[in-house]
Amino acid sequence: MTDTLFLTSDEVEGLATPAEYVAVVRDGYRQRGEGAPALPRQTFRRENPDGKLTNYSTILPETGAMGGYMYTSGFSGPNAWFVTPLFDAESGEPLALIDGASMNPFKTGAAGAVAVDALARDDATTLAVIGSGAQARGQLHATATVRDLEQVRVFSPTPENRETFAAEFDDHLEASVDAVDSSEAAVSGADIVITATKASDPVFDGEDLEPGTHVTAMGQYTPGRRELDTTTIERATYVPDLRDRVTQDAGSFLAALEAGVVDEDHVHAELGEVVAGTEPSRTSDDEITVFDSGGTGIETVAAAYMLYEKARADGLGTEFPIAPASEALTGRLP
Repeated sequence: MTDTLFLTSDEVEGLATPAEYVAVVRDGYRQRGEGAPALPRQTFRRENPDGKLTNYSTILPETGAMGGYMYTSGFSGPNAWFVTPLFDAESGEPLALIDGASMNPFKTGAAGAVAVDALARDDATTLAVIGSGAQARGQLHATATVRDLEQVRVFSPTPENRETFAAEFDDHLEASVDAVDSSEAAVSGADIVITATKASDPVFDGEDLEPGTHVTAMGQYTPGRRELDTTTIERATYVPDLRDRVTQDAGSFLAALEAGVVDEDHVHAELGEVVAGTEPSRTSDDEITVFDSGGTGIETVAAAYMLYEKARADGLGTEFPIAPASEALTGRLP
């Protein structure tokens, strides 16, 4: 038997700071850029009832951990259920089972922040956020740790939501945070643009991007749905989290591919390759860059192992036994 740690979402909440998430996720992507294996998401769909089961995984050999996410969404209502199994990369033993809901915006936000740090101009101070939900919060918390932001403009279609979001972060950040009444007003003159929405169609006009802007898009990873228009993809140096994901579910890139404005060679590099320095970052202050984030096991395992170590140190979680196959795989009836 081995003692495996179960962590609830409440125990995970507040266990690490946004900067700590960014640090471990950056190292995870560096390992990926140096050859660590990672697979894009796999999604299995049901029609009756309407829902889906999704999973993705990775091994981070230097971290010493492997695992990923498995989650369900749809079915009987708007809820989703996130579970993170975490294993020791040396022994294969299960280390932890984590209720991954509360860490989700922070580990995903950390991936976005790693991309901002790798691809945005060093002097970027103005940020546009399109979206005002949990994922937008995670992106902003994390991005504020990698750039000295002076102004943040947020747009989402519901005035009350964007006003609440702006007020929340205006109190939390040193930057001035304001709600604006259009995506154009948010994007115009921004150094960094983050999209974190459930939109099916592009949420801003790519012609509105100033030269030198960095864009992180993380709200859509489904063929036929996209946050970025073909103009944005065509104008940008395009960096996905995983190259293999691009023609699988990167809706914005697939639309540009179908429109004929780019081909598959338009993919500059994976984020991990840029972080590891095996492929270049931006080459000029006028270059537009895009990070297309669909979610991977890289940020999930990196964050989960950090949380596991912190929980062990703080005496958090509940241990439960898991029997090895050498003991339990007998085929005998009791």
